[in-house]
Amino acid sequence: MKKLMLAATIAALPSFTIAADDQLAGTYRLISSTRTILETGEVLDTWGKNPNGFIIYGKDGRMLVLIVRRDRPKPESVDKITDQQRADLHRSMTAYGGTYKFDGKRVEHNIDISWNEAFTGTTLVREITKDGDRLIYTSPPARFSGDGRMSQNTLVWEKVK
Repeated sequence: MKKLMLAATIAALPSFTIAADDQLAGTYRLISSTRTILETGEVLDTWGKNPNGFIIYGKDGRMLVLIVRRDRPKPESVDKITDQQRADLHRSMTAYGGTYKFDGKRVEHNIDISWNEAFTGTTLVREITKDGDRLIYTSPPARFSGDGRMSQNTLVWEKVK
């Protein structure tokens, strides 16, 4: 009887994980992105007003994200782009992909490809609150790479229909 109970419990585990991942599966558009500086409480727009971004979660457990600022420079053409324009474009975006795990309250992004190799091989953890078709991500407190100040990021994503 104990073996039967153990087998039933183990068999149920994958379906729970799949059900949780089905809750997240889909494409979401970035609605807002803010950074709260913990020392002062100041709130800044991380990616500017009306950021442009998408995050895609597949039912296969893979994800991709691309975020860019709306005020990015636009080179005259591909063959006339300058090194400064390339650097400015690079600084005004983020992109990565990998696998994900979602338990209904928190998501882990296990990054295996990234615009910045410093992120490749790392894991990003975000707490998630669902509000209808919106996902509200909250990052753990960390030093912001731009100014070193302890900050917490909040991103709001809305499911694309």
